[in-house]
Amino acid sequence: MCRHMAYLGPPSTLHRLLYRPEHALHRQSYAPREQRHGTVNADGFGVGWYPPDGGEPLRYRRAMPIWADSSFADAARAITAGCLVAAVRDATPGFGSDESCAQPFRADGLLFSHNGAAEDDEALAAALGAPAPAGALDARTPVDSAPLFAHTVRLRRQGAGLGEALAATALAALEVSPGRYNLLASDGHAIAATALGDTLYVRAQAGGAVIASEPLDDTREWHRVPECSLVIADSEGIRTTALAAPAARGRREEGDAQWSAPTAT
Repeated sequence: MCRHMAYLGPPSTLHRLLYRPEHALHRQSYAPREQRHGTVNADGFGVGWYPPDGGEPLRYRRAMPIWADSSFADAARAITAGCLVAAVRDATPGFGSDESCAQPFRADGLLFSHNGAAEDDEALAAALGAPAPAGALDARTPVDSAPLFAHTVRLRRQGAGLGEALAATALAALEVSPGRYNLLASDGHAIAATALGDTLYVRAQAGGAVIASEPLDDTREWHRVPECSLVIADSEGIRTTALAAPAARGRREEGDAQWSAPTAT
């Protein structure tokens, strides 16, 4: 059920981030190594990035597999960004595969992706989706990720920090419906993600970090984010904390340990 990644660091071409690593997101679209739900991510893809000179994030989304879009592969060689959120999609049964369902979603300078699925999407929509935040058009998309995005935007507008909003949204969703709620987001200054039902890894690198559903290569720098945790990477480093709700604590895997490290400089 999808693979996603985020990058924060020195400006780099999108091609270098999405295509060049041995197990890049492009490869994960057709040959994921750790995907436990579904086997291939051919129902669309999306990339959102923040221009190096600042401003609102830009976005490219398609309903086709990323491997079939050779034009984007060419354009990615000329697009540079220091912060990115990208996803390849394996559509949840019952939901469409049109371009509007491809993530990341975007509003208020936020890029957002959900890897997972809700068992009771109607309950999730009723509890977290309505009313859709004004101006957040992606919050109205007919997919189970939309209510999660709506709630995250709502919390951000109320003053919640990036990681705080993701953690609160994931836990609120779990209270309403069983499911897998790996959320990933960026505001252009930080990247944050929850590990709640699926795999998640983080790697520090010179001047930044990468968060991804699975490692992009076989180097030893990747660290598995413990189940039921929040990870944040920003200019101060990388931090992981446990999601504190009782329901989440019960799902932490035995032997999981928190890990944190300063961002490499």
